[in-house]
Amino acid sequence: MNGRIEGKVALVTAAGQGIGRAITEAFIAEGASVIASDLAVDKLDGLKVKQRRKLDVRSLPEIEALARDIGSEFGALDILVNCAGYVHQGSVLECSEKDWDFSFDLNVKSMHRTIKSFLPAMLEKKSGAIINISSAVSSIRGVPNRYAYGATKAAVIGLTKAVAADFIKQGIRCNAVCPGTIESPSLDERITALSKETGRSFAAVQEDFVARQPMGRLGTPAEVAALVLFLASDAASYITGQAHLVDGGMAL
Repeated sequence: MNGRIEGKVALVTAAGQGIGRAITEAFIAEGASVIASDLAVDKLDGLKVKQRRKLDVRSLPEIEALARDIGSEFGALDILVNCAGYVHQGSVLECSEKDWDFSFDLNVKSMHRTIKSFLPAMLEKKSGAIINISSAVSSIRGVPNRYAYGATKAAVIGLTKAVAADFIKQGIRCNAVCPGTIESPSLDERITALSKETGRSFAAVQEDFVARQPMGRLGTPAEVAALVLFLASDAASYITGQAHLVDGGMAL
């Protein structure tokens, strides 16, 4: 560790587990002052962060309140990582209006809310790095039974490019990170649900997920966090508006 983001102020959403937690741990190790947020605040236990905050990213009032609190204590964010998300399973035929609306609200509109709330202070400071977690399953690649999810993650890439284009001359960088299949509690939950639904063993269902990666294994949250850390750091100062894959070759 070499302090690549030493002294910078970062907010990570959905920091309690999986990719979000790994990003938070990587940021702490590199010297950042991290505000970690999650809907389930108990999941943030054990993280040596500056603040632990319960946050529903579907609530604009909660996000605006957090922006005011952070602004009064820390000033402008240097880094914003939008990590909250939900994986709906099914084709268009299994996607209800409620499923579609919830998926877009959590996966896309939450990022709109956080960026709109925290960007003004970044603009005053004339610097800031925003990293949005998208997916290889998006406009990059379609896979079966990820209709709503793929649509939302494609929208995240579009949102990212729009923010990057609008504020490139004002010191703001905005990038998307697009993981493949990553080890996480949420993946285990999906595998368990599919196992019960299909009558197949957990191991057999898991192997289907592993097989999607030509490297022949699942990715780790730490591998995603390494890319996010790079994009958040000054080493990536010439990079903006891009969708960066960390997918074990899934999109080949």
